[in-house]
Amino acid sequence: MIGIIGGTGLENSELISNPQKIRVTTIYGEPSSEILTGEMFGHKIALISRHGQKHTITPTNVNNRANITALKELGCDMIIATTACGSLRENIKPGDFVLADQFIDFTKHRSSTFFDSFEPGQMQHCQMAEPYSKELRKRIEIAAQKLNITLHNSGTVITIEGPRFSTKAESNMFRMWGADMINMSTATETILANEAGIPYAVIAISTDYDCWKDDEEPVSIDIVLGNFQKSVEALIKLIVETIQLI
Repeated sequence: MIGIIGGTGLENSELISNPQKIRVTTIYGEPSSEILTGEMFGHKIALISRHGQKHTITPTNVNNRANITALKELGCDMIIATTACGSLRENIKPGDFVLADQFIDFTKHRSSTFFDSFEPGQMQHCQMAEPYSKELRKRIEIAAQKLNITLHNSGTVITIEGPRFSTKAESNMFRMWGADMINMSTATETILANEAGIPYAVIAISTDYDCWKDDEEPVSIDIVLGNFQKSVEALIKLIVETIQLI
């Protein structure tokens, strides 16, 4: 089964056959939304809307542990996530897609592990040197080439707490740290997917230049939503083509 986290544009997609919405409860509580299950190209699909179906859940309050646990309990053996990001690099333009290969976690208030304690003699320290599935990333890269979609095949995404956007000082600091994109969502999700042993990849959609670029208007929610909507159709095509290649 393939898990999809993000949801925008796919919840009502006619491409998913035998759609059914199910409610799941985990030991960490309920996931962000009902889970849309169905089939696509012979694969079972389970889709979660990260911020709820009406985008009412703030970044800090997304129940990432419940989301990942729900997908694992349903039998997902891989996860494809999507995220809107601000670009921290001149060459990553609004409308471009980026396939993250590294992340920096700059969040402060989130539960980012399943291990609240260790059993005696059973310490659990998850490797995180290569947090994104190389196999999944390769499939997405091939799909983008087939569709002639502009895709940067590597990039470091920094996740901030939100819901506020960065100051210019922070934005420039993140650039100096080597971050290529900025969002408020995926670092915790990435960590938990790795701890759960589920291969995970994230497709980032560049929507703006954050606030570091002096000749561009600083990021606002209207800019993010406007540019994201322009990319939804291409994003759906990319996910569908990727699933067809799996």
